[in-house]
Order: sequence, then C-alpha cells, then structure tokens
Amino acid sequence: MSKSVIYWFRQDLRLADNPALLHAAHSGKTVIPIFIFDPDDRSLGMAASWWRQQSLAKLEAALKKIGGKLSFYEGRPVEVLQKLSDFYEADEIVWNRQYDGYSVSRDKEIKQTLPNSGTGNIECKSFNASLLFEPWLIQNKSGSYFKVFTPYWRQCMAGNAPEAPCPPPTELRSHPDVDPFQIPLPASPLTADADLIAEEWTPGEAGAYQQFENFIEEGLEIYAEFRDFPDRPATSRLSPYLRWGEISPRQIWSKIQFVKSHEKFSEQTISKFLAEIGWREFSHHLIYHVPEMATQNLQPSFNDFPWLENEEALLQWQAGNTGYPLVDAGMRELRRTGYMHNRVRMITASFLIKHLMIDWRAGEKYFWDRLLDACPANNITGWQWVAGSGADAAPFFRIFNPIIQGEKFDPQGAYTKRFIPELSHLEQKHLFSPWKVKSDNMDLDFQEGQYPDPIVEHGYARNRALDAFQQIRR
Repeated sequence: MSKSVIYWFRQDLRLADNPALLHAAHSGKTVIPIFIFDPDDRSLGMAASWWRQQSLAKLEAALKKIGGKLSFYEGRPVEVLQKLSDFYEADEIVWNRQYDGYSVSRDKEIKQTLPNSGTGNIECKSFNASLLFEPWLIQNKSGSYFKVFTPYWRQCMAGNAPEAPCPPPTELRSHPDVDPFQIPLPASPLTADADLIAEEWTPGEAGAYQQFENFIEEGLEIYAEFRDFPDRPATSRLSPYLRWGEISPRQIWSKIQFVKSHEKFSEQTISKFLAEIGWREFSHHLIYHVPEMATQNLQPSFNDFPWLENEEALLQWQAGNTGYPLVDAGMRELRRTGYMHNRVRMITASFLIKHLMIDWRAGEKYFWDRLLDACPANNITGWQWVAGSGADAAPFFRIFNPIIQGEKFDPQGAYTKRFIPELSHLEQKHLFSPWKVKSDNMDLDFQEGQYPDPIVEHGYARNRALDAFQQIRR
C-alpha cells in the first residue's frame, strides 16, 4: 500500500477552496483528515465552542460523502501528529496556515521536529487558505510591515489580484485501519443559550454560502448607506463563518467580482464591503508581525495609562446594566446571540475603556469568551483600535457619546427596544436618556422591571478620560 498523508483541519472547516485538502486528495495516497483539540491554545468561550462543535459535525458528514472520515484527537499537536504518522506510516502532513503568535511558533516546532523523528522522511507542508494576501508579501516602502490601514489596503489593491478559489475534492481515499488514539467529538458546553443562538445561526459550510447569498440579495445594495445601523439588515454577518473557515476570503472576493457589474450595486458599496475584508486582512497582518500585541499595548505610552480597578462597573457593563440603552442593548445582544453589530461593538468598547476607565484587555477577554466570531487577530486589533493603543488606532480623545450614537444609528429604536424590552413603551425622544424622564417625574410604564440609572455621567466620564490621556502624553 502507498504511503499516507495526514490532513490537519484547523480554522478551515470546509471542503471548497481548501488547498491543503485538495493537495492531499490529489496526492494518490490514503488521506487521514484529523482535528486536534490543543490544550495549549487559548481556550474558547462557550459560544465559540458551540459553533466549532456544530461546524465539525457538519464537516464530518460532508467528508463521509466523498469517502473521507474525520477523526478527533486531544493533546499537543506535535505529539499527536508523531503518533499518527508512525501508526499510518504517513510520509506527509499538510495544513493551512494560521498567523497568530502561538500558531506560528507551534507550526515551526512541528516542521522542525517531525521530519527528523520517528520513521523520518516526513514532509510537512502548509498552504494559504485564510487570507487574500500573505502578511509577509505586503510591505511599505522601507520593506517593513504597515501600521496604518489605508496605505496597507492601497498597496494590496495595487498588486496582483488574489488567487481564484480552488474547487473541492470529489473523492478521498480513506485508510482501512483505525488508530487507537481517537476521541469522540466533544459535546458543546453551551446549554442555556444554545437554542437562542441556534435560532440566529446555521454553522457549517452550507450555512456560510446561504448567509453570503442572503447578504448579496438583501444587504449588499444598502451596505454603504446603512451598515452602521444595527436595526437594518445591511451587514454580511459572515464573521463567524470566516472565523472558522467555513467560507474563505477568496470565495467572497471572487463572488463580489462576479456580482459587482450588476447595476443595483454601486462602486461605493462594493469598495466599502471589500475594505471590511481588507480590515480583516490588516488585522492578521499586524498580529503576524507583532504577535505580542495580543497582550501588550502596541503604543508603549499606554503602558502608563491610569486604568481603574472597578469590578462592580465591569460586571454591570457585562450584564448590560450601565443605564445607557444602546450600550446595554449591545451587551445583551452579545449574551443572547453570541454576536454584536460592529458599530455597537465600537460603542460598547469605548464605554468600557473611556467612560469606565477599565483596561481594554478586560473587555477583549469578555468578548473572547462570549463572541461566536472571537478571532485572535480581529478581536485584539479592534480593542486596541478603540483604546487608541494600537496601530491605525482611533485617537483616545475620540469618545463616543452613547446618547447621540443611539439617536443617530438607531433612530426608530427598534434595535434597542428588541434587547431592552423594559424600555419598549418609552417615546423615542426619551429612549437614549431615560433618566431624564425619571427626573421629570413621568411614568415610564416599564414592561419588565426597572431600568437602571447611568453608572457614570457622560460629561464627567469624558473629562476624566481626557485628563488621564493627558497624563501619558507628558
């Protein structure tokens, strides 16, 4: 019997546009598709674990249709891969690349260790399935990485177009033997909120395609005009699918190129949507070149920022009980659905950092624990952007007014009232400052309980944050 090739699924839970899997299928060897639960990797929150479990189950079924069998393992990948390569007499291990610091160092260890251990003669190959442009290929004029998005994306657009997506394999040759190291697919830890989240999402490759088609039909036309309005169906909601690789950026790019000639899609809409794919690329570009930004301020001046320790305020923010309706609606959306609209993410993050003066890392950790799309690159880059401590960051003195933001981006109150039903009978003019109604001794006619007063006054919080910022500029 010919040798075998081990294909290691990671954040690429799909068959189409999967170059490592296609390479394995075309190798003429038996293919062992695997997924490893790595205890050294950053632990996922319950929502993301639920998504991964659902997606892996869909992937397992899809592989069976083409003759493959997905096997699950737990342990350090270098050790698991060594045992499997010995058992199956594999002479090749292939995977698609990841770009965060831990993944890069882990993969280097595997490439350095396995070819020279055990039976030897093991070839390790990695492929790009997650990005339009590899991080090391986009350089500024000095030959270094970009720290600002706009020139980065301009440079990307000035070069060669991204590669076309590759087709899915039509058949896999499975190995007849079964190793003794396999484990069952672990059950999802998500229980209480699983039904609520399942109502909102359909994990898996087919679900990703359907979501993308729905966006093209219903949201793309209004994307440029309404993408900042959380009550409008104007965003793609593809981020969890991209996070787990159920759809690739090349597939998105290719489809958009196909549909952009349609007269109902303006050039502005197409450019803005592709720029959001570009921001994802930029986030991976940064985390690859500066892996320490996962835990450290990219701007060293923020190392001296006088953050406050306020556990009570942090818990109120997490629960959606700050007294600012748009902030609270976002935090309650997150708890209920595992997701939050991007504009509202910026507003809730700004409130934690600048109104409450709590370290951005506390917010990043909570989002990581709660988001379905918690991504090692996007989550970090977004939080440092809001804090002003990262690359291409919004200046710290840009402090969102949660009242004005609500009035501007939820003008009918549909989004806020959906997640804060106790405010559903409030007139729109009072919705984002309900404490004013209380001060006028008006009857709020709350439906469900009493909505809290603000935990901090906006003007005071803004001045306090600006004073703190001046301290680190001296």
